[in-house]
Amino acid sequence: MRVVIQRVKHSSVTIDGNIKSQIGKGLMILVGIGEEDTQEDIDYLVKKIVNLRVFDDSEGVMNLSILDIKGEILLISQFTLMASTKKGNRPSYIRAAKPDISIPLYNSMVESLEAALGQKIGTGEFGADMKVDLLNDGPVTIIIDSKQKDF
Repeated sequence: MRVVIQRVKHSSVTIDGNIKSQIGKGLMILVGIGEEDTQEDIDYLVKKIVNLRVFDDSEGVMNLSILDIKGEILLISQFTLMASTKKGNRPSYIRAAKPDISIPLYNSMVESLEAALGQKIGTGEFGADMKVDLLNDGPVTIIIDSKQKDF
């Protein structure tokens, strides 16, 4: 499982011209789910995400977590994060999980993040054509792959 985490001033996701979710200060997270991912990957990532110290303290040092600032999270599924570009110029998505695996894992990640954060999070809609708007703060962008814990 791969996540791209962006610290944002605000973010929203629009589907068919309608805003599905929007957040203020917090984290906009893109998640790619692989065919071998499990609840263990979710547990690892959720713990990392809610404790990631990427928000400034009173001295301007990135020393605070999303929990510390009581920020919001917007979680968007994005199978293209699982792309392989090893051969040729057309990405292969063979490692991306099929919907029967990825939808339950995405829903579980939503539930796990809500439990860890202590509040509802914003979501996109799995498989929809989404327009994501955000104001990256910093910019701060972090990539975490649950299969590469030593990275």
